[in-house]
Amino acid sequence: MNDPMDYPGIKSWVEEWGGGVDYLDYVKGHGDLGMMVAFSRIFWPRFVEVEGCVLWDRAYEESNFKSWRESLSGNIRKIEATLNQLRVWQIVDADDVEEDWRAQEFFAACVAKTWSAALSAEFPHRSFDVRVIGSEDGPIVTFSSGAT
Repeated sequence: MNDPMDYPGIKSWVEEWGGGVDYLDYVKGHGDLGMMVAFSRIFWPRFVEVEGCVLWDRAYEESNFKSWRESLSGNIRKIEATLNQLRVWQIVDADDVEEDWRAQEFFAACVAKTWSAALSAEFPHRSFDVRVIGSEDGPIVTFSSGAT
């Protein structure tokens, strides 16, 4: 899927309206300002820097960080990759059908692109490896520091 208009739920809604509407109209009819604000933080997150690690602010909790730092022998890339994960299936319900799998992958790819841009904007002198990892439950967006 490369276009939200290809998603069956949006496509059928547009057809019910007889055309003339699109995915923005769908958001207007199904979401609210709170949802938009929440999504903005998913697509453009805040980051914290802790002991050389760049972490998604939502993923940072001091005792958990210390535990992983010890468990992973202080390896910054491994710590970041372990903690900086957005598991798509944990934020949205989806059916076990091909269309929903493709939609989750599309969403994850969009998040990865915006996370890459957000990281570049906030840390212009660092490189990051932002990727989507497939799992049996669905896609995971993650990032870690790039090779130095």
